[in-house]
Amino acid sequence: MQNQEIIKIIENLKGRRNYEEKRASKLGFVSLYDYFEDKISKKQKALEDEQKELETSQAEKQPKAAKKSCGCC
Repeated sequence: MQNQEIIKIIENLKGRRNYEEKRASKLGFVSLYDYFEDKISKKQKALEDEQKELETSQAEKQPKAAKKSCGCC
């Protein structure tokens, strides 16, 4: 089953299609579809990693604020 998002991207390339095809073949992809599928999956992975990093940094900040034991601060 093909992803409609990838098909739309390929249809809308117009003048950049040759460039993207050359780039895909240079990187070792069999088709333009495989190239964009990999590109989208990498973007999603990067967003997930960024989200996890943001969550861990927020989790680290919260306990520090809760550690105040004296009432003077």
